[in-house]
Amino acid sequence: MTKIMAINSGSSSLKFKLFIMPEETVITEGIVERIGSADAVFSFKYNGEKKSRTTMIKNHQQAVQLVLDTLIKQSIIDSYDEIAGVGHRISHGGTYYQDATLIDETVEQHIDELSTLSPLHNPVNLIGIQSFEKVLPDAKQVAIFDTSFHHTIPEKNFMYALPYKYYEEYGIRRYGFHGPSHQYVSEEAARINPDSHKIITCHIGSGASIAAVLAGESINTSMGFTPLAGLVMGTRTGDIDPQIIPFIQEKEGLDAQGIKDLMNKKSGLLGLSGISNDCRDIEEAASAGNSRAQLALDVFAHQIIHYIGAYAADLNGLDTLVFTAGVGEHSATVRKMVCNSLTYLGITIDESKNKENALSIETVDSKVKVLVIPTDEEVIIARDVMRIARL
Repeated sequence: MTKIMAINSGSSSLKFKLFIMPEETVITEGIVERIGSADAVFSFKYNGEKKSRTTMIKNHQQAVQLVLDTLIKQSIIDSYDEIAGVGHRISHGGTYYQDATLIDETVEQHIDELSTLSPLHNPVNLIGIQSFEKVLPDAKQVAIFDTSFHHTIPEKNFMYALPYKYYEEYGIRRYGFHGPSHQYVSEEAARINPDSHKIITCHIGSGASIAAVLAGESINTSMGFTPLAGLVMGTRTGDIDPQIIPFIQEKEGLDAQGIKDLMNKKSGLLGLSGISNDCRDIEEAASAGNSRAQLALDVFAHQIIHYIGAYAADLNGLDTLVFTAGVGEHSATVRKMVCNSLTYLGITIDESKNKENALSIETVDSKVKVLVIPTDEEVIIARDVMRIARL
């Protein structure tokens, strides 16, 4: 019996799950939110009970210490030494890493270097790593990269039509993200439907991406060189004409950082609707007759439809369509908007099953299985820790 901690550090949050491996039993799980504020919230589940409290948490180091202290105080563990390994979800691995890896000084340097490609995630991922190293110096620390699952994408799908030297010198190519999620739900889809070899996985949350998975391997995905590309997201543009960037810079007098903030933090559903980056708020406003909210939903759904069509072509067919993540798992409205435009692929969904967020929402005569699978990135992280650290 080995205890493994799976960690997902956000800019102001720290999610965790403590597993018994290889049984994959979750001992406890929780999240620290609003790190850096006086009203940070720490909540966790243990033995079927959920506890929560609000407190001052200045930084990720304090958040890590709070989590670990709580494990001791609640008698979840008797000693820090019980935790044999910690797996950290890292946004960008660049050309350095095609698989999870044990963390050392060089790996930390690479994660820091790649912060220029994933500025919202890599820096706080690194903070999470360094915080756990201080408190758990004897535990094996493993980096699990969002980009790793997509290393099987063929060259014709990952290359951009820029001068080739930019690929050689700077590694500019499509990398793809949300790898642990796409891996988990595609494996679950293949388990549920063993005849499924051509799978499209839709990770639709505040961040969103789609992947084409052929016989268990990613062959294309919507995010690109950075997590900004592809679908319309909560606050991100997704795909746009690149000439728009210098045009807005000239018109608005923005510098490079201003453009990055505009495309990453002020666009997407928030920018289109003017209401919120949360799909639930936008659906509510659209149902009340707000035209911009409806427009945001229409653009959002259309982009998903667009990529599914493209990836069905890449796969030369489609056996299973999977929805996952916050919107994918819970928005019957978005799933209906998407699937009702895919009848040409033989997709039809059962309205009542869709409203219930059932596991399988297709009709009996649908030619494609349509699944709603809650993602579990943390179990992929825990499995990788066991495999890489040889625990």
